[in-house]
Amino acid sequence: MTTQQSTPGLVVTETDGVLTLRFDRPEVFNALNGEIVHACCSLLERASTRDDVRVVVLTGTGAAFSTGADIGDGAHARLDIRAMDAANRLIRAIVNCDKPVVAGVNGVAAGVGLSAALACDLAVAKESAAFLLAFARVGLMPDGGAPATVTAAIGRARAMRMALLAEPLPAADAHEAGLVSHCVPDEEYDATLAGVTRRLALGAPLGQAATKRAINAMALPGLEETLEFERTSQTLLLRTADAKEGMAAFAQKRHPDFTGA
Repeated sequence: MTTQQSTPGLVVTETDGVLTLRFDRPEVFNALNGEIVHACCSLLERASTRDDVRVVVLTGTGAAFSTGADIGDGAHARLDIRAMDAANRLIRAIVNCDKPVVAGVNGVAAGVGLSAALACDLAVAKESAAFLLAFARVGLMPDGGAPATVTAAIGRARAMRMALLAEPLPAADAHEAGLVSHCVPDEEYDATLAGVTRRLALGAPLGQAATKRAINAMALPGLEETLEFERTSQTLLLRTADAKEGMAAFAQKRHPDFTGA
């Protein structure tokens, strides 16, 4: 097994054909910055050309998988078209990777963290984990392809409920709804994730790649259109007074006062 952490906040491990990318900023619930996202993208993009990589795992350290974009301590001021491009690159890298990509959802997955988890081919979640489209809380719309992946998985009505009301969805309910492939008791999580990745690593690479492309073509035919729509719309929303108020309220741990401006 080899482990490296050349990018702060990202631990990369390789063992027996499994490339594991672990978000490692537990003090901020694995909030994602541009450096982490682009490093993940580069590794995912290269994985498609590597014969020694059979499966990729995305997971997190501590209590969260990832709570999404880092908007704490003034970081929200840096959210712009570059942040959207980074998020879209991550989703494309996951979906277009010729190797199976598994989300090991060790805790809460929110915002673009949820988007990344749902772009994966399989998601193994701890029973204590939860899923949250939190964008409405800060005056924004879901991005990272979530309107496409969530709707494809659980239907329009439940997708609207998650997106508009920003209600957390417990892992057991997410599994029952079809949002994730596996939900297991916390004490069984490590063994289940290892078992799933081991089976994939021993599978036929060409067959798995073709299967992934076929299912994504049928289940997510509008993903590219969704990503481009999000890029335009979210960039405009980021300039609004409501978005500034929502992110300021988040940082100050208070309820936002939205005015529609």
